[in-house]
Amino acid sequence: MNEIWIITKRELKSFFDSLSAYILITVFLGLTGFFTWLYGSDIFFIGQATLQPFFSIAYWTLFFFIPALTMKMIAEEKKSGTMELLLTKPVSDFQVILGKFFAVVLLVVVALALSLPYYITIWAIGPIDHAAVWLGYFGMILMSMTFISIGIFASSITNNQIVAFLLSLFIGVFFLIIFNVLASSFTGNMGLFFNYLSLSTHFESISRGVIDSKDLIYFLSITFLGLFLAQQILSKRNIAE
Repeated sequence: MNEIWIITKRELKSFFDSLSAYILITVFLGLTGFFTWLYGSDIFFIGQATLQPFFSIAYWTLFFFIPALTMKMIAEEKKSGTMELLLTKPVSDFQVILGKFFAVVLLVVVALALSLPYYITIWAIGPIDHAAVWLGYFGMILMSMTFISIGIFASSITNNQIVAFLLSLFIGVFFLIIFNVLASSFTGNMGLFFNYLSLSTHFESISRGVIDSKDLIYFLSITFLGLFLAQQILSKRNIAE
């Protein structure tokens, strides 16, 4: 566990040293704040104290930002040769993967935590469903974990960061949009199958204030699968070398 934490701190430091963390947090808060308070279906347009406008825009913002954070995590290290150096240390492939995973998760948690003033301000405006808010944040973290694992998997496949970014988005689109479209196009068991694969189905369930074991299993299963596949690709590459 200590090895994982060392890698996590190393990756977090690299985010802040390269300014990418500051850019992510600033743009994330700027976009979500603009659409929460000033534009479109903001809280004043809705006319009720709710954080749903924030979750709606954060949902899509993180969908694009997370691949930008994960695209270099393995691809750049493989290209520069630092991955081989890292793997000569007394750490396993999966510890390396987990360390990088937790670094991005913590960065997303920091970004979400800095949005809490939105919650406090809306709470001051009128009565708010606190359970729905906290479960909404919980759902955002679960969704982010899923996209992070997909992004790390995409980064493990290639040495090119741009390819990793596009591949991560491509896979994410299936879970975010395509499976949802297929679910509405089919009936019976096939429709139920695609509906279960749709990430938006599970996120919306949690954001409405309902915690179901099938939603937790879904997010944790996809997250583990992405990390496991990344570890397998990394291991095969090491064996080949």
